[in-house]
Amino acid sequence: MNQNLIALACIAALALAACAQQPPAPSTGAAVDETPVEASQPAAVDVVPTGEGEAATFDPRDFAGTFTGTLPCADCPGMDVTLTLEPDGTYRTTHVYQERPDGTWTIDGHWSVESDDGVIRLDPNSKTEQDQLYAIESRERIVMLDADGNKADSGVDYGLTRQGAQ
Repeated sequence: MNQNLIALACIAALALAACAQQPPAPSTGAAVDETPVEASQPAAVDVVPTGEGEAATFDPRDFAGTFTGTLPCADCPGMDVTLTLEPDGTYRTTHVYQERPDGTWTIDGHWSVESDDGVIRLDPNSKTEQDQLYAIESRERIVMLDADGNKADSGVDYGLTRQGAQ
């Protein structure tokens, strides 16, 4: 009879342990997206700072588009730049040096958003070209940065503006 009581006590203890409520897992404060991501998609970006009020959430595929502008040039009147950010994470940039007959060249590669979603990095396919950085000022404007990620303090505009309606 003693063995029956021990066996019954063990079964009761196991049953109580199985029914006990488990404490919830600690929360990091961020929602977890359980949607599978394809390997070819760029890293997800949640926020684009706009410089005004609270930052808006967005999908980097929605931020993709074409940006144009004329950047300063040391030995010509200016350089017309067209930067196209594709939704698949690739990009193409075309540079046209003004007043030069053979002054057009293009670079393509992959783009990503980093630095707390405030900087676009252009990683060229050609390893002879260096990465380029652009600060996201708003959904409509990006500004070229130097290699260290700083804006030029020369007072010259290095900005590109979104073309067309998204």
